[in-house]
Amino acid sequence: MTSTPVTFDDVVLDCEIDGPSSGPLAVCLHGFPDTRATFRHLAPVLNSLGYRTVIPAMRGYAPSSTSTDDNYSVSALASDALRLHEHFAGDDSAVLIGHDWGASATYAALSAEPGRWRRAVTMGVPPVGSMVEAFSTYGQLRMSWYMWLFQLPLADIMVPLNDFEFISHLWRDWSPSYDAASDVERVRAALANTPNTTAALTYYRQMFDAVARRESQQSIFDARMATPSVPTLYLHGDECGCIAKEHFSNPLDHLAPGSRFELISSAGHFLHLEQPEIVNQLISTWLTI
Repeated sequence: MTSTPVTFDDVVLDCEIDGPSSGPLAVCLHGFPDTRATFRHLAPVLNSLGYRTVIPAMRGYAPSSTSTDDNYSVSALASDALRLHEHFAGDDSAVLIGHDWGASATYAALSAEPGRWRRAVTMGVPPVGSMVEAFSTYGQLRMSWYMWLFQLPLADIMVPLNDFEFISHLWRDWSPSYDAASDVERVRAALANTPNTTAALTYYRQMFDAVARRESQQSIFDARMATPSVPTLYLHGDECGCIAKEHFSNPLDHLAPGSRFELISSAGHFLHLEQPEIVNQLISTWLTI
């Protein structure tokens, strides 16, 4: 796997690339608090299926750069996915895969420009309609306490304390049966510099933006709440400590016809790391239909 910087006008995304150069494009987007190494089990499977796999470090996560205009909105994340599709000469056979914030970016990218993607896979964060329902419950609001902490300047001090102990606790809470030591170490490296930590927190601070931050992203912003028309496989861990399965309704009510939902047993929020064989098989089957 080679690492290549891709330069856009507002950010440089460092991308790991593997698989046949002539194969259909597969773009994989990670979330918080995580790194692109989260796809280390899935990428070889995608390559074996003939995909050219592109995995960026998301904007603000080293070795990618921070945003020159401090834009970490979902529209910006989706724009990055769309621009990577264009940069790597993707066509309508491309697939988009996202976990956590990467899932949120995937929904917006699919809604804004569905013609770029044949199929999609999302994990850990259900579609927008399901999330709206989840946030109407006391139980999910209580589980999402960290989102409100991140709105405060205090979070910039608290999160890095004691060698990012906060991040270790989040992984333990969200995937209690998983040994996340090596993953947390990667997150420490990605967010070690203060601007990177602030960038990761700014994802949450721009959750409720009422206007598009860039004119070029207006169409994505306008489409971000719509139901995507691209068939999507949604995967969720039945032990997820980030978003509990009982707090959202059937995700298929908010996905394109022909989509599929699978609840992964004995898995938390980082289900693709906890149950890679099961998750990889489900994704392989989905992408070969």
